[in-house]
Amino acid sequence: MADKKNIPKHIAIIMDGNGRWAREKGLARSAGHRAGIERVKEIVRAASECGVRVVTFFAFSTENWSRPKKEINLLMRYLNNFLERQIKEFDKNNMRLVVIGGAEPIPKKLQEKIKKAQEKTRENSGLTVVLALNYGSRQEIVDAAKGFALRVLRREAEIDGLTVEGFSDYLYTAGLPEPDLFIRTSGEMRLSNFLLWQLSYAELFFIKKCWPDFKKADFQEAIKAYQERERRFGKIDAE
Repeated sequence: MADKKNIPKHIAIIMDGNGRWAREKGLARSAGHRAGIERVKEIVRAASECGVRVVTFFAFSTENWSRPKKEINLLMRYLNNFLERQIKEFDKNNMRLVVIGGAEPIPKKLQEKIKKAQEKTRENSGLTVVLALNYGSRQEIVDAAKGFALRVLRREAEIDGLTVEGFSDYLYTAGLPEPDLFIRTSGEMRLSNFLLWQLSYAELFFIKKCWPDFKKADFQEAIKAYQERERRFGKIDAE
């Protein structure tokens, strides 16, 4: 990395290509998902080591429920195992877990495990690991609008008092910094209903490697690419 003082505070990642990776190797899709979980562990460690404050993984979208039931059950089981094995490690390393997205129809036992994992790590002050689970950004924005409207109906807020900055307080990510860097693997070049509001000013980094092949060195390369860009936020060059 070119500049250790210029590390993105928040990195958001779409982990794409597990199934494609497995297919190209003649393996079952489950092998791709298992390999993908190992990459999550590696990137969490890499993010912590280089000083990133928040890393958000798009783990399961609201659209993913249309996948075959067998694959959904497998993914839920892998998530359950991840929580069982990794939360102690998170807590030991002062990391905090935050899960964003809707609760239903996630299995009740898994919902309870997610709740306990978040409570266990709530006070940790190191890297925050966010899992976007059963998440869709359009639904998040609708829920935020409903949340503000409810406050207006209760006379707790005024319509004219809503600002762009204030609207962020009604999103699932309230209290977290907006992503500085967005990474998507497998060569796909779209946002896929992920953090649409929050990614407004993020730098975008796309890589052809599938997620199971995305290693620490690739993560560092993405940060280096971020550091080489000039973020103007609508202003002119500072010359």
